[in-house]
Amino acid sequence: MSLPEYKYRGARALVILHEQQMREFAATWKRARAVDLDLPKTEDRDYASLESVLHHVIHAARSYMTWICEKLDLPDPQIEPPPEANVIAERIDGYLEHLLDKWKYPLVDLDEIKFFQPIYESRWEVNYCVEAMLEHAVMHPIRHSFQLNELMKRPQ
Repeated sequence: MSLPEYKYRGARALVILHEQQMREFAATWKRARAVDLDLPKTEDRDYASLESVLHHVIHAARSYMTWICEKLDLPDPQIEPPPEANVIAERIDGYLEHLLDKWKYPLVDLDEIKFFQPIYESRWEVNYCVEAMLEHAVMHPIRHSFQLNELMKRPQ
């Protein structure tokens, strides 16, 4: 991944880690789809199908960066909304490249202090500083990769 220099290298590290984990999640999701993984029954619409899991993770990645830009009064990062769950499987590769490209630049010129102060309320009503939201964005695809890998280990 080629990134410009960041004023705060901690942000650069998290953007790189986010890309790595999003790519790993996409690869894991494709393996789950290839084996026609059955998901456990749930009322959670984000786990209604493999496509809805993919949409959830991709949508969240977009949402994290748009939230950060909103809170820091940065320009809209121009990340297109993700394809709907019924077509996302066919469009994931192109959309993922778009998403990850748009993640590279919004935070380049920010001083370190902006990542820690102030604290903002997230869309799900939990308080985060920008650094914590970036860490959350890195962990989100890791958690879903872990879940899919665990399910693929089960006897079908």
